[in-house]
Amino acid sequence: MKKLIIAAVLAGISVSASAADKIRFATEASYPPFEFIGADNKIQGFDVDLANALCKEMQAECSFSNQAFDSLIPGLKFKRFDAVMAGMDITPEREKQVLFTKPYYDNSALFIAQKGKVADVAALKGKRVGVQNGTTHQKYLTDQHSDITTVPYDSYQNAVLDLKNGRIDAVFGDTAVVNEWLKQNAQLAAVGDKVTDKNYFGTGLGIAVRQKNSDLQGKFNAALDKIKQDGTYETIYKKWFQQ
Repeated sequence: MKKLIIAAVLAGISVSASAADKIRFATEASYPPFEFIGADNKIQGFDVDLANALCKEMQAECSFSNQAFDSLIPGLKFKRFDAVMAGMDITPEREKQVLFTKPYYDNSALFIAQKGKVADVAALKGKRVGVQNGTTHQKYLTDQHSDITTVPYDSYQNAVLDLKNGRIDAVFGDTAVVNEWLKQNAQLAAVGDKVTDKNYFGTGLGIAVRQKNSDLQGKFNAALDKIKQDGTYETIYKKWFQQ
């Protein structure tokens, strides 16, 4: 009987250790270069490569699922996954709901419009600007530019399509992502300067975990420090942002 009890305890420890070695990431895969569905129908991008590097350092196994952006934090809180890595800005409001790692990417935001149509941000007063639903960009426009009509979309791909077809006047998104759109759409141009308001964008992007999961937060932070020291982070950064 004693041997059976010991075996059961050891089995329990083994299962717990195994579970701790598997990290379920959720993302919203329509936001290149951070995350998108590739030609092989798999999620790829800067965030995915970085997450894999962190998991390798932590000796953990990563998996990724594609979710609607506005469902990411609720899903995390309900334990449908262990972490969110989705080009998500660290903001005071979100920090009331989840724990963030230290920033892994310095962020800013930018408006784009059809070339020659919008002179500056002031010219967007009374205009329709597309954003992804549930994002910091949506909140920023609602809070700081109530004179702009915010048009929420389920994905930025649909917002950019409507911009090109003249159904909205501009789109507001992360600078790195906006620059990708500009490379692929010669008829579009940036409007105004980058927005770096720290209440919305200036703190940077972080990995979100549940509020009581400070252990995983600490492991991510330690792994992030390590891959920055050994050059892995720089290699991944150059792959996606200095092509």
